[in-house]
Amino acid sequence: MDIKREEGAALDLAEVLEVYRSSGLGERRPVADTERMADMVRNANLVVTCRIDGALVGIARSVSDFSYVTYLSDIAVSAAHQRSGIGRALIEATREEAPTAKIVLLSAPAATGYYPHIGFTRHDSAWLLNP
Repeated sequence: MDIKREEGAALDLAEVLEVYRSSGLGERRPVADTERMADMVRNANLVVTCRIDGALVGIARSVSDFSYVTYLSDIAVSAAHQRSGIGRALIEATREEAPTAKIVLLSAPAATGYYPHIGFTRHDSAWLLNP
């Protein structure tokens, strides 16, 4: 397993989309709008990936000031590789890139039990303003 920071613009969008679809996150992201997905990956300033034998199997896409806060926008691991520690490793690698910044994320409903298990605490004052 190779976990490292990569430039979003350099990633193969087809590989990224396959991870999103396989992980289940594609149900809550605009994967059919490839231009928008390309912008999402290209404009994230902190992208950490997991590759196995060169194939992309996981991605953590964040926006960070590298000092105070990192907003972990997406964490996706291909279904075949879930429950193998990749998600935790992606989060840890994200933290290593911005060690003094807190990590903030919005959980998918099915994952709310996962995050406390790895050290996250619930925050009840998040607010959304949709376009």
